[in-house]
Amino acid sequence: MENARCFANRFTDYKGALLVGQGVETVVPTVNAFIDTILKNVPLGPSDCDGGLYDGPAGAAYMLYHVSECAFFTYYRDAYLKIAKQIIDVSMAYVDGEKDKNMKAAFLLGGAGIYAVAAMVYKALGLADFVKPLTKFRSLWEVCSPINFLECGSDELFVGRAGYLCGALVLKQKLGIEILSKDQIQAICGAVVESGKQYALRKRKPSPLMYSYYGTEYLGAAHGLSSVLQMLLCYQDMLTEGDRDLVWQSVDFLMNQEQNCNWPAELGSVIERENELIHWCHGAPGVAYLFAKAYLINKKPQYLDTCIRSGELVWQKGLLKKGPGICHGVSGSAYVFLLLYRLTGNSKYIYRAQRFAEFLFTEEFKVGSCSITSVYSLFEGLSGTVCFLVDLLQPDQSEFPLFSVFV
Repeated sequence: MENARCFANRFTDYKGALLVGQGVETVVPTVNAFIDTILKNVPLGPSDCDGGLYDGPAGAAYMLYHVSECAFFTYYRDAYLKIAKQIIDVSMAYVDGEKDKNMKAAFLLGGAGIYAVAAMVYKALGLADFVKPLTKFRSLWEVCSPINFLECGSDELFVGRAGYLCGALVLKQKLGIEILSKDQIQAICGAVVESGKQYALRKRKPSPLMYSYYGTEYLGAAHGLSSVLQMLLCYQDMLTEGDRDLVWQSVDFLMNQEQNCNWPAELGSVIERENELIHWCHGAPGVAYLFAKAYLINKKPQYLDTCIRSGELVWQKGLLKKGPGICHGVSGSAYVFLLLYRLTGNSKYIYRAQRFAEFLFTEEFKVGSCSITSVYSLFEGLSGTVCFLVDLLQPDQSEFPLFSVFV
């Protein structure tokens, strides 16, 4: 029976040699052609800036920044950064006028992410002005530190505190400076832990920390437990000993929710094979990053084993029909292989990522994948694919966009 969600993977697995024809000489022109297409189609009016980094034009600005940081694109660096600045300036003017201060604090869907990318682009261009968007980003910690600042759920990645912490982490990684003070980080992390404790107690959940978003107890990276815990691990030195214990207990609780190398979208669900979600947003391809972080911190083999099992599932079922993007598309699946390469040094994973890249250009994919609305966006469309293709040229530095594990 044909799988409604993924194409069959007919590729032979790694036999000791990487693919030829996927080097700089082919990838650079391909990426430049994609960028030309994206820039011809990205809407740039002040009314088109909705969607933040996720599926708004600001995501294309981040993509241009990412490409400009890669040594193989030095020739195009200045041109790409200048266009990135034009795009991000329009987006920044839009969020400056945002009346809802909570939306300003959102990382992937609102202002915090746009200020973060503006700071990175400005700094890359050598502009002292990078301090202005950085200051705007910093000021948002006050918005998201009250425990219930959002009715829909204050802690997840797209609009909540985990996203704000993620933004600070990305900025620290890219700019080389600590963005928030120790007190600010402790206040936000403390609110995340307290919120999770209160929810778990109130709802009598088996995990020491639990969260919901619009009433659903998600487990995956997009809105769920895994990315919240991932961010707490990134800042675990800022937590009290008791809170740190609760985080690690919750990590192990989530590890035990695995069903056949995958995780259900929400707590307590049973995965039905025909409806199985294997996406970065819901399922193993996103949850793997939490266990990668856990493994990098304490080197316990069970965390790496969990990542490896996730990778095996993605090799089998990760050629997704939902397009080329990183949220629930083929590039998002392939990033798991680049993650595993960085964790293990095993070239098999570069080979697998190369095969997934190759698949993006097949007739089968072009004809059989679903049409998507945000064709040029960072998370659903081609801007994310560009980031993946660039990272395939530099696997030792590769990382899922705006989702830092190696900091």
